[in-house]
Amino acid sequence: MIAAAAARLLAGEVVAFPTETVYGLGADADNPEAVARIYAAKGRPSNHPVIVHVAPGADLGYWVREIPPEAQRLIEAFWPGPLTLILPRALPRGEMVSGGQDSIGVRCPSHPVAQALLRAFAAGKPGGQGGVAAPSANKFGQVSPTHADHVRYEFPDEVAQGMPVLDGGPSEVGIESTILDLSRLRQGVGPVLLRPGHVTPAQIEAILGQPVSMPDAAAPRASGTLKAHYAPHTPLELVSAQRLIEVARGQNAQNGRVVVVAFAKAPADLAPEIVWRQVEADPDRYAQVLYAMLRELDDGGYARILVQAPPSDAAWRAVNDRIGRAAAAFALDTTGFSNA
Repeated sequence: MIAAAAARLLAGEVVAFPTETVYGLGADADNPEAVARIYAAKGRPSNHPVIVHVAPGADLGYWVREIPPEAQRLIEAFWPGPLTLILPRALPRGEMVSGGQDSIGVRCPSHPVAQALLRAFAAGKPGGQGGVAAPSANKFGQVSPTHADHVRYEFPDEVAQGMPVLDGGPSEVGIESTILDLSRLRQGVGPVLLRPGHVTPAQIEAILGQPVSMPDAAAPRASGTLKAHYAPHTPLELVSAQRLIEVARGQNAQNGRVVVVAFAKAPADLAPEIVWRQVEADPDRYAQVLYAMLRELDDGGYARILVQAPPSDAAWRAVNDRIGRAAAAFALDTTGFSNA
């Protein structure tokens, strides 16, 4: 199966495969026509960059102009793993995957199926230099897939036409990689966190010995950083614990069944139109099940999904980022509930 999927990539076709973060929709990063097929399948804007995935031990010099010492230390600490580094792009290579920017995102996934695919693909490329451009295997802006069945559900036409979906089981991390910008070090701009993930700023700072900053106006565009993203089709709203109790007791004006996602057990006086879903108050476990849960609830026929706002401390930063962007997709929906 790996060999057949690698042959498809080499032929310019698209392959879905697992990583430890989420499932990706992959194509030869050196083939503009193949990358265009990803954008078309997802409905992704052409200026929105995608990450190039490489096998362990790959020569990054093929993709980037330079590997600063900071990048090398992070690679040694966190690769293979859920950390994407934004580095100066080796011009003119990778223009399409970078959305036309002079930087490029690269990472080495730790999932064994992803590594086997990347190695087999690279072995078929001249000089063994192969990278797979792979955004999450879902329609643009929607909930990312963490199971192979999610991909098959999302792309039935492509699967029917023969697109391989490599099944590597449920994703271990469950949310997309941390994205760190190191492309502007020569300009005096230190490391910048573009997207939080499983690798935390504190872990990065411990390796680099310097602070990680938030994005400024000149920061590169990066995957999954639009204000509204990761959204189900069912309207989703973040609410306080107190508001959930009010909703649970039927104090709402929303027609239809409403599902509540909360850390506490359901109250005894739960209103009949409310479905209560208790989740673990552990950020890693929450992240691991988040997207699968949203997909399940999306198929439940609910009028609305109400999610208790997670804690605001650093351990929950990545989860808050994903849930916040999912809720932002419905921010202009002024009907129903409010957490005011």
